Amino acid sequence: MKYAYKIRLVSGAVLLILFIAGITGLFLPLKIFDLQFGALAQRVFVDFSLAALAIFCVLILITALSGRFYCSLLCPLGLMQEFFALIIKKKNKKTADYPFKYFLAATAFGVLTGSSALLLRYLEPYTLFGSAFTLSAYGISALTVIFVLVFFKNRFFCTNICPVGAVLGLISKFSPYKIQINKDKCVSCGMCEKNCPSGCIDSKEKTLNNSTCIRCLKCLDICPKGGITLKKVQKEEVKFSPERRRVIIGTAAVIFFGAMVKTGHALKDKIAHKLKNIILPPGAVSEERFINKCYNCNLCVKNCPNKIIKKADENFNAVHIDYSNGFCKYDCNICSQICPAGAIKRISKEEKQKTRIAMAMINTEKCAQCGKCAIACPTHAIINEEGKPPVLNAQKCIGCGACKNACPSGAIEIYSIKEQKVI
Repeated sequence: MKYAYKIRLVSGAVLLILFIAGITGLFLPLKIFDLQFGALAQRVFVDFSLAALAIFCVLILITALSGRFYCSLLCPLGLMQEFFALIIKKKNKKTADYPFKYFLAATAFGVLTGSSALLLRYLEPYTLFGSAFTLSAYGISALTVIFVLVFFKNRFFCTNICPVGAVLGLISKFSPYKIQINKDKCVSCGMCEKNCPSGCIDSKEKTLNNSTCIRCLKCLDICPKGGITLKKVQKEEVKFSPERRRVIIGTAAVIFFGAMVKTGHALKDKIAHKLKNIILPPGAVSEERFINKCYNCNLCVKNCPNKIIKKADENFNAVHIDYSNGFCKYDCNICSQICPAGAIKRISKEEKQKTRIAMAMINTEKCAQCGKCAIACPTHAIINEEGKPPVLNAQKCIGCGACKNACPSGAIEIYSIKEQKVI
């Protein structure tokens, strides 16, 4: 275990570079974003997916066996906090483990189970990371607050606020492989406590809270006596001992979760009513479905080749399509393939080419009868006869905006539809 921390740190740095490259559209690391816990939970529990279930089970199994390695390797926001703390050379003290985080997690995941990602959109670490790197006002503000927390409390967000961290911490409580302090070797020098980013070590008592430990493995590397190890503990050491306070908190959190499921159902309908006349990416299906599933991570925004997918703004509180300066490429389905939350369904190019996402309309009074719209239409939905205004065959139109983009006289407008359909 001598080099475990350095190996983990280098691996985390490589993954963070890939995450940043992917979220900013510089490079798309295939499937790397499918490992994000919150998005996976939605694809498993709300839109059941076997592939998502398999990945989700692997993450849960790793956590159940050896703790929160997800937080130190696969969470981009967690990795950002770690490297920021290294830059400012932050020293740490033991941090309290507040039960409030379990109610926050019960609220966020309860509402998600009730079919709305509204709360996770504002708390889920991957989403905050994506929002910040695509220059969303909320994302930048949230990242600033988290960095301030890192400066004063290091990984306080991960240990006491993050809903994903709360769930993983709860699972890791009972993992057989734990980080332990050998009380015979420990000289209480305090080096481990000063360098623990999650503040989970009490060097005087020679104890470590494995539920808040993010498995950075720094303590293993820094202990001068080699007195800290990650190993399988004896059965009697992991035996469940119900304390009255923990039982009350756990019971209350479960009841709270159930109440939040009902709240999620109620929010689902209310949120949908606020989103009208919006054109959505192919595979989004409907306004109601999309607004309740989109995490606003903006991965589709940054990776759209024609840059027609725009992030949420003051006019539309969701990711949407804007045909002002482009159109939806007929042979492209990138947004469908990279959405980790399933807000945009994964459809093939063939299905995408038959999916109506909007509807074109031709204003014959403005039309110059140049025929460019008919040439640009990939589905041959526009018929152009010499000397006559073009005619649109509505049954073939998929609303891709190619005709609008080609029209020199501004005679074509693209209108939203209530629900996307395969024609």
